[in-house]
Amino acid sequence: MINANVLLAEMTPETRTFVLIALAVFVLVGIFMMIVFFSFVRLWIQSLLTNAKISIPDLIGMKLRNVDYNMIVKQKIAMIQAGVKVTTQDLESHYLARGNVPKTSTAVIAAHKASMDLPWKTAAAIDLAGRDVLDAVRTSVNPKVIDCPDPSKGRSSLDAVCRNGIQLRCRARVTVRTKLERLVGGATEETIIARVGEGIVKAIGSAEDHRAVLANPNLISQTVLHNALDAQTAYEIVSIDIADIEVGENIGAKLQAEQAAADLRVAQAEAEKRRAAAVAREQEMLALVQENRAKVVLAEADVPLAIAGAFRDGRIGIEEYYNLKNVQADTAMRSSLSGGTQENGAAK
Repeated sequence: MINANVLLAEMTPETRTFVLIALAVFVLVGIFMMIVFFSFVRLWIQSLLTNAKISIPDLIGMKLRNVDYNMIVKQKIAMIQAGVKVTTQDLESHYLARGNVPKTSTAVIAAHKASMDLPWKTAAAIDLAGRDVLDAVRTSVNPKVIDCPDPSKGRSSLDAVCRNGIQLRCRARVTVRTKLERLVGGATEETIIARVGEGIVKAIGSAEDHRAVLANPNLISQTVLHNALDAQTAYEIVSIDIADIEVGENIGAKLQAEQAAADLRVAQAEAEKRRAAAVAREQEMLALVQENRAKVVLAEADVPLAIAGAFRDGRIGIEEYYNLKNVQADTAMRSSLSGGTQENGAAK
């Protein structure tokens, strides 16, 4: 210390300032190196021992780019140990793209262990597309079962009518597994459920007799299975099983009864129309009879006038007039007798 003080005393003020600044910089660099050493040396040694090949400059760069370097190192070590080739830049890029690096790396490792071809870029694209890549790999390895129709949508069965008019109600279970290469852009479970449901309804509708379907429901499922219903979807249909099938209503008889009721209503309407027309015609005929009677009364009223005119003109005399009156009286008597006989006969 004495020698250092002597040396500082012998230095000029400018030299002394430069030396102090150099010492301060050296101390700061030393402190920074100590921080770096204690912060990254453990991860660096761990990556070095596991052949992950992540250098301290890489760790410092990730720290400056606000990347979770601890997680990146652990995930790369796990993938390298599992035999998956991936670069630190790929992991870091996926993290910066707001992807789920742990789930994606776990999915790639699971696919690799199951001898499935799932490159890191494909898995990252699936994850960034919003799909659960780990669940997709699990479904591809261990197929899952989908209920058709989906009970959560409010339907409990698929209803179809055979050609003999009998309704069948059934539920199916579809076993699917994920097709990773079609996961991005492929249709989802709802499409599978809709296609399978439509296929089952068509197959039942083409059956001649419902008893044949009840005897062997697997014929329906086999027919539907060979229709390539999984095209352009993210799944491959493994099997279609009819879980339950039961007889519903006799739709044919119900439709016939409804048709008969409709025909009856039409016939009643036609009969009512004809009755109304007959009533109207009857009223017309009664009016015509009254009109003709009025004409007869008018004609009879002209007879006395004609007789009076004949008297004035001298065309008939008193004797002829009385003869005419006798004829009229005789006619009236006969009419009276005839009417009285009919009334007595009716009374008897």
